[in-house]
Amino acid sequence: MREEIWDSLMVTASAFNSTSAQTGTANPRLTAWGDTIIPGMNVIAVSRDLIKRGLKHNTSVKIEGLEGVFIVKDKMHYRWNNKIDIYMGEDVQKAREWGRKKVKIYYQVLPDSLQL
Repeated sequence: MREEIWDSLMVTASAFNSTSAQTGTANPRLTAWGDTIIPGMNVIAVSRDLIKRGLKHNTSVKIEGLEGVFIVKDKMHYRWNNKIDIYMGEDVQKAREWGRKKVKIYYQVLPDSLQL
């Protein structure tokens, strides 16, 4: 059994929805990694610099102030740095109310990926 190890960092968090207007695609539920997301899932997208820090596809993430564990299922455009987007289904108003804020996140690190 693997020991759970969590690391943390401060990021800017905004929210996104699975609407064509926001994604610019015919299938707004299809992520950059090819996953299909549906409203109600605890999913986040991460800026590509965070992937290099260990927030890879399917990484478990806890977001301070929110309940549950979120899973990295999408990646953002290269222009973003140190940022996550929290998936809020099709509830655009909820995403607007969230806005943009600094949050502390905790993400699961596999023991074999640690450099000692």
